[in-house]
Order: sequence, then structure tokens, then C-alpha cells
Amino acid sequence: MSFPDFCASDSQIQWQRFCDLLWFHDDLGMWLDISRMHLNHGDLEEMTPGFDRAFRAMEALEGGAIANADEQRQVGHYWLRQPELAPTPQVRDHISAEIDSIEAFGQAVLTGTIQAPTGQPFTDVLWIGIGGSGLGPLLMIRALQNQGVGLPFHFFDNVDPNGMSRVLASLGDKLRTTLVITVSKSGGTPEPHLGMEQARHRLESMGGNWSQQAVAITMKNSHLDQQAVQEGWLKRFDMFDWVGGRTSITSAVGLVPGALIGTDIRQFLAGAAQMDQATRLTDLRRNPAALMAAAWFKAGEGKGKRDMVVLPYRDRLEVFSRYLQQLVMESLGKRLDRDGNVVHQGIAVYGNKGSTDQHAYVQQLRDGVDNFFVTFIEQLSDAADIPEINGERPGDFLDGFLQGTRSALMEGGRQSISISMKDFDARRLGALIALFERAVGLYGELVNINAYHQPGVEAGKKAAAAILNLQGQVEALLADGVSRSVSDVQQAIGEGSMESVFWILRHLCANSRGYVAQGSWDQPASLRFAKS
Repeated sequence: MSFPDFCASDSQIQWQRFCDLLWFHDDLGMWLDISRMHLNHGDLEEMTPGFDRAFRAMEALEGGAIANADEQRQVGHYWLRQPELAPTPQVRDHISAEIDSIEAFGQAVLTGTIQAPTGQPFTDVLWIGIGGSGLGPLLMIRALQNQGVGLPFHFFDNVDPNGMSRVLASLGDKLRTTLVITVSKSGGTPEPHLGMEQARHRLESMGGNWSQQAVAITMKNSHLDQQAVQEGWLKRFDMFDWVGGRTSITSAVGLVPGALIGTDIRQFLAGAAQMDQATRLTDLRRNPAALMAAAWFKAGEGKGKRDMVVLPYRDRLEVFSRYLQQLVMESLGKRLDRDGNVVHQGIAVYGNKGSTDQHAYVQQLRDGVDNFFVTFIEQLSDAADIPEINGERPGDFLDGFLQGTRSALMEGGRQSISISMKDFDARRLGALIALFERAVGLYGELVNINAYHQPGVEAGKKAAAAILNLQGQVEALLADGVSRSVSDVQQAIGEGSMESVFWILRHLCANSRGYVAQGSWDQPASLRFAKS
């Protein structure tokens, strides 16, 4: 069935497009509207063969095919919310057992059955994880935690020592009654390891008992897992080789935080499973993830020429754009396609929340560079305890701001997608995440890239390791107390660039490690460095 081509100036055509292209899921109470994207019937017809291939690829992926060929791995995050889809009974039973274990652990902690070594109930959680192991839990907490329910969460999601200091200071003596959860799939990622060591050092310096309040989420038999077993940590949960960090929110990475804030993790999984079912349809017009992927493809000419601006009009989804940054950009931002061609694919993602952005970057979206499309997200139901005062309801104004911004953008020729939900809860969050996961997978197939590896991230890790090795050599050289220039240091070591050496020396001098610099900092080549 055809629909009229986009026309911003004809309200009747826009209404017809809205009616023809609107997707609705009755049980979830969710709508998807792509009618204000410049996607026409002819575009969908041209994309149909590509989507047919994409649908087959996604079916094979869910069936257990090696979808991540570069790393020879299966991609199984869809099994996490529907274990019966897993390719073997062993995997199915393992997933189900983990969910049961997580649910029981959360209930035991919240009821005080499991207590801190002090004999008191646990009061807080310190979550140590990087990338998807930090963003997923942060989204769960911000989106789903209710006031006074579950445990307060604190995060080590970076190796910023100042950030660690602030978190530890905010916990103070409560660190002794804090559940410390370290997440590392391989068990060897530097960032969570460093955070774990700092938390452990502070706790033990206070006389705390690390093993009785430490929890590991990692792959079975990883270095971290072995350490947890040997030291008798309070609890261990499994991560799976076939789940990447950016799609791990329906694993223990997202479920453990959910359980510890008292949310219904089975409803969260059920919502994701419902959306998975809806996005398995091979009819492009009836599949919401396919409609989104098609709109993305058309907007950016299949080359990511437009950014995705994510504007959820609810405070609970304030960090959703950050979550999507990793999901979309780490999945789609690739230099090579599957055939080895240099393509430099990707879609840049940024955003915040409405209506805050009425007073921030919407000005540029309306009148500035037209290099984006907006994704509006709204919840229709309003909190019942916020009353009408003097004939004014905050929810009406929020809806008005969304509709006003959407209309103003269209009048300026700017494109947008809208996702609306009657209510927002764990089930709808699961569905929302699953919708974007499938859209990313389908788009990756359309542009023929591996959406499930991250060679750029690995390259950054290797480069960081080289810098740390270079720093060790710089410190060893300067240990003799002799004054040297940047050039002297670099030539003596014979590795690294002079700029890298300068950066290392500048950092060493800024901290109380005994390093001094003589000369003017605005003339780096003139400086001489020594260890006093």
C-alpha cells in the first residue's frame, strides 16, 4: 500500500502520511511515527531487497550463526530475554538459572537476609564498570528507581581519581555497609580493575572485610572470576562470551542493578521480548525497527550524513541519549565493511532531554546547519500527585513544548521521528531498548558492516598501553636525578614522540611525585625536567 510523498507545506498530506506510516503496539501502548522523515514509498521499494537480506541475517543470528565473523563469536543478547530461543539446552538453562539467581539475590539483600559484615543491612551499592557495564546500569537506575525503594547507587565508571575521591567521600563510613560490584567481561579491563583496587584499599583501611561485600560480574573462569572464587567473594554472576557490553543490559549487567532497586526484572525482560517479537516481522511496513532503520538510511544517504539527536521528554530518560551513543556509534562506526572496503560508516548520536533543550541547542536545530534528524520520545501519562494549579498542568506544557518543537522543526524542513508510550515502566524500558537494538542490527546489515565488534576501541586500548609503557621508561630514566629536556628524554628512550613525552612529564610535574620543571611552560622545548 502506497502513501503520499513528504510535503512540509501540505497539512492534509502530512496527516495522511501520519495515518499510513504510524506503527502501534496495543499491549505495550507504544507508537512509532516516521512520517516526518523524508522517506517515501519509492525509497521503501528500493530498500526492500536489502531488508530481505537483513531479515534473513537477523534470523540466522538469533539461530546461533557466527554473526561476529571478525571475532568468530555468536551474538546472543536476544536469547537473554527469551532463553528458549538459545541454540542449545545448556545455554537455555544457564540463562534461566542466572535470572533466578539474580532475582533471589536482590530480594535477599533488600530484605536483609544477606547482610554486610557489620551485621547490618547493606545501605548502598558501589558499581564499578566501564562502557556498557556502566551506562546500562546507570540507565536502569535513573529510569526505574523510585524514591525510597532499593539501595542508593554510586558509580566508578571512569579512572578519574578526582571522581573516585568524590564518590568515596560521599560514602564515608557507609563504605563498610556498601555492596561493591565489579563488572568486567574479560576480567582484565584496566578501568574496572583500577576502580576495584581503590575501593578495596579504602575499605580495608577502614577495617572492612572485602570478600564479604564484594560481588563479581564476569565470564566464568576469567581472572576476576578466579580471584572471586579463591577469596570467597559474596557472590558471582556470569557474563557470556556471546554478549557484547553495549547489548548487555538484559544480562546480569542490567538485571543486578534492577533487582537491587526493587524493580521487576522479569517485566523488563518481558518488554524486551515483546519488542523482539514485533521486530522479527519480515514485512517492512509492519516492523518498527525496520521502519526506523529505513528512515536512518534515507536521512543519511546510507552513509551516516545526518546525526541522530535524541530528545526524551521525561527526566527518567535523561541518560538514554548517552546509552544510545554507545549502542549506535560503537556498533555502526566502522572504517571497513565486511568486504574490506573503506567506508567510514556511522551515525553520530547526541541529546539531553525536553523541555530543557528548548533553551539549549534547539535554536541551532531549527535555524542552523541541517545535518541531523531528531528522535522525540514521550510518555503520555503524568504523575497523579502533581495537581492542576490556577488552570495549569505541567504535563500539558511538556506536551506542548514537544509538539511545538516538532512543528517548528518541520516548518524549517528538519526531519524527526517520534516514539510515544502511554506509560513508562520496566516493561516499556525493555521494549524501548530492544527497538533500538534491532534497528541498529538491521541498519548494520543494510550498509554491510559488522555491528558487533569494536576494532577502534581495541586500537585505543593498545595505544593507551603503549603510553603507560612509555611513562614507565620516562620515570626509570629520570630516577637518576639528572636534568633533561623533552628531546633528551625521547632520544635516550628511543621510543614515543616528543609530544607524548611532554604530556607525560607535564602530568608527573602536576602531582606530588618529586618531579620538577625548569623553564617556561609556553616554550616546551626549553623546559628541563628532573626528579628531585
